Amino acid sequence: MSLPLPSLHARQLSWLALCVLALQLSACAVQQLDAGPAERHRLAAERIRATYEAVLPELSGGKRRHYAQRLYRVSGEERYLPANREYMLHLAGRLEAEIAELAVPGQIERLARESVEGYPRRTAKQRARAEMFSRWGEFAYAKGLLFRLVQAHCHGMLDEVPGHERALDYLEDLPWEAFLTDPEVLEVYAAQVANQVHFLHQLGVMDLRREVEAVFRRRYPPDTLALLSTAEYRNWLYGLTHFIIAASRYYQQKVDDEEYAWILEAFSEQSERIMRDATEDIQAEVALSFLLAGQEEHPLVRQIRDLLAAAVEPASGMIPSPDRSTNLEEGEHRNVLAIMVLGWQGRLYPGPAWPAL
Repeated sequence: MSLPLPSLHARQLSWLALCVLALQLSACAVQQLDAGPAERHRLAAERIRATYEAVLPELSGGKRRHYAQRLYRVSGEERYLPANREYMLHLAGRLEAEIAELAVPGQIERLARESVEGYPRRTAKQRARAEMFSRWGEFAYAKGLLFRLVQAHCHGMLDEVPGHERALDYLEDLPWEAFLTDPEVLEVYAAQVANQVHFLHQLGVMDLRREVEAVFRRRYPPDTLALLSTAEYRNWLYGLTHFIIAASRYYQQKVDDEEYAWILEAFSEQSERIMRDATEDIQAEVALSFLLAGQEEHPLVRQIRDLLAAAVEPASGMIPSPDRSTNLEEGEHRNVLAIMVLGWQGRLYPGPAWPAL
């Protein structure tokens, strides 16, 4: 179960934090006038961080987890442990109940059906994914179970989850290779394909990394990239970034730049279109791919940092969405990635592990 602060207490904390934020933003604006590039990047990161940490207790549990998990892993700061602990307590209870139900006849089929029926359909991308999952049955459910198991593994608590072997056996019996190498799946789900192939390897279920990479490269040969629509191009980019991010176990370890040279070279060759057509979320993940591979000095990293720092809106203290929305809940993904890119310190911190929580 999540453990939110009492609403009154949260509001009081938020008002106090907002007052501090106003002072910080004023100071940052003055400091940035004379700052060099590195200092401008750092100040932009701190500005976004102050905005989000003023309202962190009011964000949804999923957004708090996403924010605190990433910033712990790139900073090691203890202030991010409480939100991680909250998530782990919730995850432990959910997995225990979920795994106990796997043996109930018809339960998996029901969960898969509900997953497809409940899949969001607001955007064209969501509708395409919902249609794809309607053809792949259990994977609409299995992907979520896989994610939760790998989260438990990352926090060193998987072995403490009763019956986790049953869940791993269930995943092992599914036709993952057929699903993850289906070109129609790649066309609408590239980033999650990259995630899931690495999650399966991390959990010791199966290793399909080479097979999936080969299919991905055949589906998107270099001489066809110019023909991709903006949506198709972003899907391709997003998939590439997640081969590296998932290999890092989501910012817990560096990756071998030689192993992923084919991706980094593609980014270099596509730098002009990346800066023109990618969203700030994807641009940030491109920069993080270079950072995880130890290539902080790559020119594209500097370009993306400059762009992200310039995109911070003075009034809201965040990077708005492409349609200029400053909704903090909806913009958390984009903005936490920007904090990571702009405030990168070069060291990664695994976990946090369950005993440390």
